Amino acid sequence: MALSGPAKTVTQTVSLVLVMGALAWASVPFYDWFCRVTGFGGVTGVSEVAPDDVLDQTIKVRFDGSLNNRMSWEFKPVVREMEVKIGETGLAFYEAYNPTDRPIAGSASYNVTPYQAGGFFNKIQCFCFEEQVLAPGERVQMPVTFYVDPEIVDDRDGQYIHTITLSYTFYEIDLPEGYAAVDDANTNSDTSLN
Repeated sequence: MALSGPAKTVTQTVSLVLVMGALAWASVPFYDWFCRVTGFGGVTGVSEVAPDDVLDQTIKVRFDGSLNNRMSWEFKPVVREMEVKIGETGLAFYEAYNPTDRPIAGSASYNVTPYQAGGFFNKIQCFCFEEQVLAPGERVQMPVTFYVDPEIVDDRDGQYIHTITLSYTFYEIDLPEGYAAVDDANTNSDTSLN
């Protein structure tokens, strides 16, 4: 049975809206996947182990740390720069300090520059894979284990990269449920003492 003019138009319009909604919904995970696979926008790769192939050629890795304007922590790299062999596992530390009188949870976003290096810079372990919670006055050193893929030396653009900058920005996030209950209990006990 064929639809008449107005019913056909309504059906086509609803179908178009549904398709556009599905595409919009799928665009964020697709873009995230695309960036992780290609290194687009300086997104780094994630690996479980470093490659077996370590080259004699070295590359300089710089480290940068910043905070969102609403984040109350202090955050910086322990060492600003290191030189590693391409393919070798590197280990760097960032230091975070919570100078406030309350626990604060944070999540780090990251990228590398130049952006073309994103496809070759791989993290094995990183504090950025999980939320971080610092108690009042707590200072921690957080590790990141990484390597630069040897394929960089054969890449058309990558072969000209001699320095990679790894940047992190910490954002304040809501405390996980368990921490929120502890923080509320501490606030209530402090109030009852007065």
